Amino acid sequence: MKSKDFTNNLKGMSADELKDELEAAKKELFNLRFQNATNQLDNTSRIKEVRRNIARIQTVLTQVSAAEA
Repeated sequence: MKSKDFTNNLKGMSADELKDELEAAKKELFNLRFQNATNQLDNTSRIKEVRRNIARIQTVLTQVSAAEA
């Protein structure tokens, strides 16, 4: 249910907020990959979770932009 809550939260955001959220998620993914490369990352499953969250954000952003057009 956690992903449904995340998606429902995203659907309530504007396009600008979604873009900010996407940028933050991409920065987090970069940092996680960097930590993984230097063997400092303990929870490697977080990378997979962030990647999926990025995909969710992009999907909702596409839906919002299609609804506006």
